[in-house]
Amino acid sequence: MSNWYKVDNVAKVFLAGHTDRDPKTMRVCCTLKEDIDPALLQAALDETIEEIPRFQVRVRRGFFWNYIEETDFKPVVVEESGRPCPRLYGDGYVGVLHYRVSYFGRRINIDLFHAISDGTGLFLFLRMLVTNYLRLAHPEELNDVSLLGTVSADETSRNGYDQFFTNSNTATPTNILTKKNKAYHIQSRKLPYNQLQFFEVHFEADKLLKAAKSMGVSLTSYLGSQLMLSIYAEMPFIQRHKPITISLPVNLRNYYPSETMGNFFNNVEVSHTFDGSETLDTLAKEFDATFKSHLTKEYIDLQMNRYQSIEKLFFIRMVPLFIKQPVVRAFARKESKMVTAVLSNLGPIKVPDELKPYIDYFTDYCSTDRLFITITSYGNDLVLGIASAYSGTGIPRRLIKALQETGTEVTVFATDVIK
Repeated sequence: MSNWYKVDNVAKVFLAGHTDRDPKTMRVCCTLKEDIDPALLQAALDETIEEIPRFQVRVRRGFFWNYIEETDFKPVVVEESGRPCPRLYGDGYVGVLHYRVSYFGRRINIDLFHAISDGTGLFLFLRMLVTNYLRLAHPEELNDVSLLGTVSADETSRNGYDQFFTNSNTATPTNILTKKNKAYHIQSRKLPYNQLQFFEVHFEADKLLKAAKSMGVSLTSYLGSQLMLSIYAEMPFIQRHKPITISLPVNLRNYYPSETMGNFFNNVEVSHTFDGSETLDTLAKEFDATFKSHLTKEYIDLQMNRYQSIEKLFFIRMVPLFIKQPVVRAFARKESKMVTAVLSNLGPIKVPDELKPYIDYFTDYCSTDRLFITITSYGNDLVLGIASAYSGTGIPRRLIKALQETGTEVTVFATDVIK
């Protein structure tokens, strides 16, 4: 009999809220300095799923909640086709597993349905796959290289939200989490046929870090404030009384000792209503102060416990799934009204020194029904992975131009779309 386990709280939102445009799929990529050998990549994948079996699962429908069941179905490497972040769950999807490994030229891609894991867990899987591939491709030089530690399969499959839920809301000041206001939504026509456009934008990391340091703010706050200014510049005058709100995913493994490869993150928001007097310096400092105030252990504990305590209510647990899912979907739509765009920084990607001569860079994307920007850095290469549901490209162009003024070299790639 197959092992099974509950889906986490965040996964329930993804399971209820996926659409054709936004199938709640992530993509992580590693571009090597050599072309990919498909046979070796398949062998590396076979080895990787033995070491990290966490993604060998399928989502099943229960009476009260969905659950995740282990499966012996083996993944098959394919040549890349279609758009990044394809549908990997729900109506129209005929596969068993909820991830796909593909290649094109020098690039290895993994697409994954977000209900299975978050960006941190998926990048761990990618780094292990790349390590195994390079060991097979260069056995004499890399035979002894490994990323695998002592973490058990049980630990990687553990529900971090359940593990660290304390139900201690009463011990924390109630004014830490304030009421959210509806945010400005970008006024641009959506792309037809449920398309998304993806931009891969490369910068010199040291130039952007220097610019952020000169203002005394973090790189995330610097990029977040530049994004806000780019959105404001494209904002219709009649809409300028509305706040621009940036949602920033926070990796909870930085606050709790968890080795889970499931979802384990929260979102915090930084919001600002423009009056026209803002400069990059003043906005970046305000953004940084607000963001850091949301990264305290007290705030993180309260936020996680509030959301988790809802699931623990007996009457909610006893409601059938066919009633729960529309309610969760409505909750997700309401929450989305409070956000203008998403900015996700996974931090620097680290690999063993022996692998560095073979790796060019890393990239990631996340599907969206609006604007979602990821930040990935490896060495001195910082990549923005921009996913946009809009036909207009004014905001990405303004953001790129603003960052280019730091003196960094810029390289841009974009997918084709039908407008």
